[in-house]
Amino acid sequence: MGELIRDQILKRLGSKGKKVEVPLEALEDSSVIEGKVLTTDSYVVKPIFFPGGDIGRLAVSGTVNDLAVMGCRPLALSLAFIIEEGLAITELGSILDSIAKTSRQAGVPVITGDTKVVEKGALDKLVINTSGIGVRWPPLEKNLKTVKRYRPFKGKWPMDSCLKPGDKIILSGSIGDHGIAILSFREGYGFESTIKSDVQPLNGMIRKALEIGGIVAMKDPTRGGLANALNEWSEKSDVGISVEESAITVHEGVRSACEMLGFDPMIIGNEGKAIFGVVRERAEAALKAIRKTKEGREAAIIGEATKDVKGVVMRTLVGGKRIIDKPSGDPIPRIC
Repeated sequence: MGELIRDQILKRLGSKGKKVEVPLEALEDSSVIEGKVLTTDSYVVKPIFFPGGDIGRLAVSGTVNDLAVMGCRPLALSLAFIIEEGLAITELGSILDSIAKTSRQAGVPVITGDTKVVEKGALDKLVINTSGIGVRWPPLEKNLKTVKRYRPFKGKWPMDSCLKPGDKIILSGSIGDHGIAILSFREGYGFESTIKSDVQPLNGMIRKALEIGGIVAMKDPTRGGLANALNEWSEKSDVGISVEESAITVHEGVRSACEMLGFDPMIIGNEGKAIFGVVRERAEAALKAIRKTKEGREAAIIGEATKDVKGVVMRTLVGGKRIIDKPSGDPIPRIC
């Protein structure tokens, strides 16, 4: 996927040098032009209903979160359905109800959209595309002023490339819940009774964190999980990242499922978690604010950016160290 995007898409569609504040080449969760933040995503999850959510809740949450981690207030969403002929009206109605409920929860309305129907067998029931637009959050200004009290910060937005040695890494909760919930339900492994997807909008939690100040980078660890997100930070910021396995929460059901199936929870996708890069001096205050929210009750400081390692290195429970590489493939396809 990385090669496809770099060698085919960016080669032809780059926006660098065209007065774009955050261009396509930055490969952030959203881009910025003339002060407006824009993102888009398509959802092909299988099955379309799963423990803890459905494709509708996933679409709204994923797009809202991609906007929020850029430090912007999500304003509105577009919604496009590609429906396979034969989809039950009751199923479509349930998904629309879920979209409406999640949209109200996030405080972000759907204001435009499109619907297409394709012949039976062309896809698996339903594909959803959502795009979102947002504007710079007022708390972001205060946040960046706080950052500049402790170290230089030249950018206008919290980006993957903004991490510096000494910055602490906060993870807002447990990892692996979404991917394992879908896999176990889809394949009938029997874990679904105890494992539910974490899919949820995070813009409320992120705003609370920004109000405390000191945040230099934010990201939701979706495809490729925490391992991929941390590696992207490391590569773009040109800094090592050291994390503590003991600080990373993995619920027992997810851990057992991963051990049984031979998966590493670090590379399993999440849809209701965020990571924050925070200047050392504000890390504890930011953590306290995140923990006060419903979405961040299990938040923890899991590591820091450092010059002492290259890439991402984890100190294991037994005291050793292991390299956390970027995933070479997707262990659980069709989870988003």
